Amino acid sequence: MHNVLATGLLLIRNTHRADVAQSCASRHIPSISRRHDRRAFTLMELLVVIAIIATLAAIVAPSIFRNLGDAKTSAAQSQIEILSLALNSYRLDNGDYPSQAQGLIALRVAPTGADAPPNWRGPYLTRDIPLDPWRRPYVYTFPGVGNQGGFDLYTLGKDGKPGGDDEDADVTSWGGPVHQ
Repeated sequence: MHNVLATGLLLIRNTHRADVAQSCASRHIPSISRRHDRRAFTLMELLVVIAIIATLAAIVAPSIFRNLGDAKTSAAQSQIEILSLALNSYRLDNGDYPSQAQGLIALRVAPTGADAPPNWRGPYLTRDIPLDPWRRPYVYTFPGVGNQGGFDLYTLGKDGKPGGDDEDADVTSWGGPVHQ
């Protein structure tokens, strides 16, 4: 029984060696069909892939940039709300909002001079006065024109001009249009 198994294994091993030798020999013989081995992409395949990527970018890019504009407008609204809260805290301590001359800096540094507030307990903001998302200072006026009886705090949007739509729209503390 042991001899039969050994003979069978020897036969299988020799058959396998012959198959391996034959396949190795066939690899070293160049043939016409072997010249067309696919080792790289063709120019046509690359052009198709580039066209697909360009089409996807053309479809997706506008929605991404629209969301970026919406994010800047939302950031401006949030910053105006934070500055408005600080201005209201200032008013509670001092009886009135900072004057036009004192400006928003009065929320960080105690004003000095003849119109210095009597009970300044600031700073009312923990950080410096931010610029709007379009890198311009917020406009502060007191007494307010759009918000009569209070203050006006606003930014003119991306275009820096009154009015506008979408990202060019004004963002105000009173929610209405800018009156200049």
